[in-house]
Amino acid sequence: MSTPATRSSSLPGWLFPVLLGLFALSGACALVYQVLWLRLLALVFGVTVYAASTVLASFMAGLAVGSFGAGRIAPRLRSPLAVFGAIELGIGLTAFLTPVALDALRDLWVSLAPTLPSSLAFVTLARFGVAFALLIVPTSLMGATLPIVVRSALGEDRAVGGRLGLIYATNTAGAIVGAVGAGFYLISEVGVTPSFALAASTNTFIGVTAIVLSRRLAPVRRIDEPKMAPADAPPAPGETLTDLQQRLVLWTFALSGVTSLALEVIWFRMLVVFLRPTAYAFTIMLAAVLAGIAAGSYLISPLLTRRLPWLPIVTVMQLAISLAALLSFNTLAQSQALLDVVLPAVRALGVDPYLGPIVASSLAAMLPTTLLLGAAFPIGLLLWTGPTSSPASAARVGVFYALNVFGAIAGSVVAGFLLLPALGSRGSLIAASGLALAASVALALSQWTARPNFAGFMAMVGPVAFAMTALNSVDPFDVALDRFHRGEVVLWRQEGVQTTVTVHERQTSGRPMRIMYLDGMHQANDSDSTAFVHHRIGALPVMLHPNPKTALVVGLGGGATAGAVSRFPGIDIDVVELSEAVVQGSSLFNHINFDLLSNPRVTLRVDDGRNYLLATRRKYDVITADIILPRHAGAGSLYSKEYFELVRGALAPGGIALQWIAPETRTEYALIMRTFLEVFPHTTLWGDGSLMVGTTEPFTVSKTAYEARRQDPAFRALFDWDWATIERLYAAGPDELRAFVGEGPLLTDDKPVIEYFLSLPKGDPPPDLRSLRGDPARTLRP
Repeated sequence: MSTPATRSSSLPGWLFPVLLGLFALSGACALVYQVLWLRLLALVFGVTVYAASTVLASFMAGLAVGSFGAGRIAPRLRSPLAVFGAIELGIGLTAFLTPVALDALRDLWVSLAPTLPSSLAFVTLARFGVAFALLIVPTSLMGATLPIVVRSALGEDRAVGGRLGLIYATNTAGAIVGAVGAGFYLISEVGVTPSFALAASTNTFIGVTAIVLSRRLAPVRRIDEPKMAPADAPPAPGETLTDLQQRLVLWTFALSGVTSLALEVIWFRMLVVFLRPTAYAFTIMLAAVLAGIAAGSYLISPLLTRRLPWLPIVTVMQLAISLAALLSFNTLAQSQALLDVVLPAVRALGVDPYLGPIVASSLAAMLPTTLLLGAAFPIGLLLWTGPTSSPASAARVGVFYALNVFGAIAGSVVAGFLLLPALGSRGSLIAASGLALAASVALALSQWTARPNFAGFMAMVGPVAFAMTALNSVDPFDVALDRFHRGEVVLWRQEGVQTTVTVHERQTSGRPMRIMYLDGMHQANDSDSTAFVHHRIGALPVMLHPNPKTALVVGLGGGATAGAVSRFPGIDIDVVELSEAVVQGSSLFNHINFDLLSNPRVTLRVDDGRNYLLATRRKYDVITADIILPRHAGAGSLYSKEYFELVRGALAPGGIALQWIAPETRTEYALIMRTFLEVFPHTTLWGDGSLMVGTTEPFTVSKTAYEARRQDPAFRALFDWDWATIERLYAAGPDELRAFVGEGPLLTDDKPVIEYFLSLPKGDPPPDLRSLRGDPARTLRP
């Protein structure tokens, strides 16, 4: 007859598969929340890399705190499955309430931001405090789930390795579903707020299920109760480690967190040069990282119950991680050569190959390394927790995971703020890969004996192999230049904190043309036609306003838009640009931006334009913006109803807002115009149908007043447009615009469908603007 102790150590066979299923759903919810929180907080703090990194750091700090705290209490739990259920209920409730809490925090930030010192460090600290206050409860609860699930899933004196691997892999597999679901469906089709409700409902289901199932289980042994090992306990797999070796294993995987997130930042920065910075590209890249980690953990899990020399194995794996990471740009280059062969055949079949190259390139660059990272993690857990389970296993899992996550925070910060600006992509890759090499050498030296052995071989061969591989790693910009920009010469390049900016030159029609690229995407050039388009975006609202004194330009690019505004006499201009690297690159376009940044009436702010509008108390006579493509990741927040409301709120009485609108497809054109009309009901359309002029009251332009202003030579220097030219530029008024776009959905922060363009109708033609003509006499008066 079994004793209570042995009875409590026996877990029913159905429990572990059910736990895996629940933990997979939990992982899916966690990634949905992460995507939604990053999006919502970007609307408050902006999309600068400093703001995004602050939000990510606060998210991950909560995970680490929760994991460490749960590890401390897990060994003393009598019903860990019920506690897991309660935690899931807490996650669902607190995460569901974050949009409401964010409204209050946004008001706090708006009142606080103007009073903060201009120091970036101080502002970043303030952002972290606000984000941490919002996220600390739900993220700490998320971090607590792993130690609690481990405590629930491991019976006494059973081999734990395989189960630890499966738990980690399954949670990561669920995270893939969450990331892809949010990026491809939930945000565009369901909306941000309903997605919170859906994920919270899933957490509630997990919580209720876990609590109900816990009623069917006998209490488990507390750590302070006497332990009675069952007679049929399986042998412990693996070797006995010294205290030094166990500590080295722990710090190896803290360093692994640094390596993995640093590599992720470097990979993402480089891949967008090949794949373009869209929401779908970032979703697929994240899913590719998670897929490699999950697959690696699944593949290694069946082996973890065997008595293998795991410390030497993880030593070799750390070296393999460093070498695979070093070669990731090489495999990316090879994938591009293969795509050059495959894509023409795919297009010939009538298949849209948009997603295929993103998936192929992401997997080619990241999968070999992430497979090894995923396989190494459960081995590290096994070596740190010990080969057999005990109530203390959960505590050690909590410490292990917390240090790994804290390392990940450090990795993302170091790579984005220090390595990439200082060393560039290739140098940063070598530096980040070197951390895995250092861990491998340290582990090898801990196994050193007086006579030559495996450890000595690894300590000597590893650095040599690393150095040889580093020398043969390619510079991805050389590959990108050959693939996308043949015949162009690189004049200048900077891999800045925010973005990678390059300025090229090529011969066009017998003369050199300079081109600015942001993350591989065309941003500006100095051709006459392109300069005219940008100059007109800046000059038109200044010329239509009767007496502009202040102007705001969102986005700098090559500076031609803001430069046109700066030529108007007596106007003070604020220019808000997201990237310091763009600011520096704009100096190569001084010949078309009229040496903008040397103008004493121009004030440049390196910040997020929407975030600036949210916090500023200044009013402007004119607000315009450089061309920002709406399909770029994050650009949806500059085309939403809420953004246009911020623009309207920053206009002075009688002010003018000009919005460029891209005639990509009829649906996109109508979405943007309909949304702008909702906020500016007196909108008029100008030029070729790409310039919307919004005002807060009915808008007219007086011919007499306009001709009087043209007597000023400085005014004529902007564009020597006579009244007949103004009449030709006028396209339509608000009545014609409303009839053209009709009733329909608006672009909102909650549902930014234009940024998630795959949700739009397929085969949608460009808009036919020939019918979009109005009577100029209603706007242009004598």
